[in-house]
Amino acid sequence: MGLFDSVVGAVLNNAGQAGGNAAGGGLGGLLGMAAQNPQLVQAVLSLLSNDGAHGGLAGLVERFQQAGLGNVLQSWIGTGANLPISGEQLASVLGQGTLSQLGRQVGAAPADVAQQLSQLLPSLVDRLTPQGQMPQGGLGNSSDLMGVLGQFFRA
Repeated sequence: MGLFDSVVGAVLNNAGQAGGNAAGGGLGGLLGMAAQNPQLVQAVLSLLSNDGAHGGLAGLVERFQQAGLGNVLQSWIGTGANLPISGEQLASVLGQGTLSQLGRQVGAAPADVAQQLSQLLPSLVDRLTPQGQMPQGGLGNSSDLMGVLGQFFRA
């Protein structure tokens, strides 16, 4: 857990400098959200990482498409503006089982997790796909993602 601790430490050290609140977009909002609930970052990594239980970014793309919200996730991956998503929409994509599991991880009600993820996930996916395309082999395993996030938070 040393890498996770170092990323969280960087988040906490830089959150005040980033200017931006948790509800805001961009790196400032991402830093603020992560500083408020570092367990949420770890839970999100379980959604995005190839070694997570949810099929990584490719699995998320599939879930969004099945829910009729594929264009929303594609906007986060693409280079244009990120379309917003509500907690309710995200709940329909992820399902109550996933939200309950994530809620147990972060110590929050599933509806609260969905709301927090609706603020965090667009910026995070956008930052992890800077070329506007989904990487061929996915985003990597959770340790790869922690390394990438660590670079963002040090910037």
